[in-house]
Amino acid sequence: MPLASFLVCIFSLFLWIFDAVGTITLNPPPILKPIFSKSCLFVFLLSSQVLFAQKTLRLTSPNAAVEFQFRINSAAATYNVFFKGKPVLSNSKLGLNFSNGAFDKNLKIKNVRFQTINETYELVVGKARRVRNHYKEVAITLENSSNWTVILKVRAYNDGVAFRYEFPKQPAQTSYELTEEGSSFRFVDNPTVHVLLHANYKTSHEGLYTTTTLDALPDTMLMDLPTLFQCSDSLYVAITEAALRDYAGLYLQKTAARTLISKLSPLPNQSSLKVKATLPHQSPWRVIMLADRVGGLIESNLLTNLNAPSAIRDVSWIRPGKTTWSWWNGDIIKNVDFVVGNNFETHRWYIDFCAANHIEYHSIIEHGNVAWYQGDGTGFDPPPPHADVTKPVESLDMERIAAYSRQKGVGLRVWVHWKPLSEKLEEAFAQYEKWNIKGLMIDFMDRDDQEMVNWTEKVLQTAAKYHLHVQFHGAYKPTGLSRTYPNEFTKEAVLNLENLKWSKECDPEHNLMIPFTRLLAGPLDYHPGGFRAVARAAHKASFLEPTVLGTRCHHLAMYVVYESYLQMVSDYPQAYENQAGFEFLQQVPTVWDETKVLDAQVGDYISVARRKGNDWYVGSMNDWTARTRQIKLDFLPEGEFLADVFSDHETAATQPNLLVKTTQIVKRNAVITIKLAAGGGQVIWIRPNNKKR
Repeated sequence: MPLASFLVCIFSLFLWIFDAVGTITLNPPPILKPIFSKSCLFVFLLSSQVLFAQKTLRLTSPNAAVEFQFRINSAAATYNVFFKGKPVLSNSKLGLNFSNGAFDKNLKIKNVRFQTINETYELVVGKARRVRNHYKEVAITLENSSNWTVILKVRAYNDGVAFRYEFPKQPAQTSYELTEEGSSFRFVDNPTVHVLLHANYKTSHEGLYTTTTLDALPDTMLMDLPTLFQCSDSLYVAITEAALRDYAGLYLQKTAARTLISKLSPLPNQSSLKVKATLPHQSPWRVIMLADRVGGLIESNLLTNLNAPSAIRDVSWIRPGKTTWSWWNGDIIKNVDFVVGNNFETHRWYIDFCAANHIEYHSIIEHGNVAWYQGDGTGFDPPPPHADVTKPVESLDMERIAAYSRQKGVGLRVWVHWKPLSEKLEEAFAQYEKWNIKGLMIDFMDRDDQEMVNWTEKVLQTAAKYHLHVQFHGAYKPTGLSRTYPNEFTKEAVLNLENLKWSKECDPEHNLMIPFTRLLAGPLDYHPGGFRAVARAAHKASFLEPTVLGTRCHHLAMYVVYESYLQMVSDYPQAYENQAGFEFLQQVPTVWDETKVLDAQVGDYISVARRKGNDWYVGSMNDWTARTRQIKLDFLPEGEFLADVFSDHETAATQPNLLVKTTQIVKRNAVITIKLAAGGGQVIWIRPNNKKR
């Protein structure tokens, strides 16, 4: 029998099976896999338009827990998402609105290709060192009546599903303009929603989270991402985006029938145009994270999985760690024999503190409302006229500070406003490297339009050239790009403890919302390290020597619960002298080999265990309701371990800085009972017992 006739017979048999089942499954049994091989794919495509116009295309995750269904008709392209057999999203529309017309109706499927990937890779910075990237993927080539081609690429993971639009070269066009994306998310049920709402796109992404039902959610506000949807006690969904590059940032907005529609941040000085790009091009991934327990979302590495491998070949210079941050405490230095200011003596004092306490970096920021670099005036935002981020103020002998920091083995960091930096990016970074500056905080962007997104990536590329890590403030959320640019250490995009300088908003209730919302996007800069806790009623906002709400243990636990590859030590050095718990802060790592969420209830409490080498660190945080929980140590390997346990004191309600430290021998079958005070916490450092009796 000729090969072509044989293939037609096989394909006819396939069509007969398909008509009986009504579904194409992109995980074919071995006997059908040859049908999809390159040698006979053209036969399959002969009837693809008719086939897919009537049937449902189905993609499942490697463990079959996640299922994505795709269907087109003349009116729309839609998708459904199931988790463990339960419908989550139903009849959610897909599409794009270009400046020269929409791409959403009368679509035809021209091609379907699938693959399975099962690989591991190593992260330079992350919640885990070795990560498994296991997914099944389908690429669906779509064409509209104007012969515009778009590829819908979908990946199904065991912990979620993601899709993006790819724009290949077109016969008659070399570029495109997008006025909006037509992606939608239509929930089957009425979940509880934990979301940060905005009135417009100009935002630093700092605010209190709203908890309500989807039905009660206002339809006039923009929903920031990630947003958490609690469908039941066994179904948690988070929506965000990954690999945001050369595109506009994504928000959601509620419409009728429990449907959320995509809203893209517009380019500056207008409102209609969202993305301009040359072909080929692609959107970020639209990510739907899925888990049967909320801790599964926190453990997930889905966002880094959806990003490209490291673009930095030599990563040996990338060294995460902790840093001083004198701005938070108000530049307080007490009982010294020198004039405090932006001068050598002040920074030498801080460098000595870092060197003595295993703190890798010291940050040079400002003094007396004047930045460390020259400019005509004071203040920070907007920057003063003629600000020059390459020239220190006259009192600051940067060469001398650099030499001293090298001698002490402490890296320097600087704070800069993004606008004057953008004027001298290459020149500034070259100068910083000469000064022993290892990284910088860039502040006040407050945008995530395509123009700003591109500038942010340019910063990371240029910084890598000069061996600089970057911390973004006044910035949009992470999208997993720390895999591609591991010199991106952390981002703000959160209402954090700096707000205690002027408000009471960052209390334990707010602190306990963060792990289940903003943290799902990746590392966050929260300004931890406040060592002057006060009782709930005693807090008064103060720009100098601010106090913190919640116990000492609550704030120590942030170093474990909150993922950040550059944790701050925000209080002034004397605040740590002879203080209980400082020894934990001194040695806790900022990057991890493994992460497990042991116990969690959204907005109420959380216990996270993270491993570095052979040591484990457990951090527990609690809201304003005192409670007792149990921590199982079954994540430990066999053997005997020493556990240093730092717990709330019984008088924590009135003396929140007191804690109790105990040391005990534990094994993997042990259960530790923890008593969490109101606003309390606990930290445990577990390490192999090398001195067995």
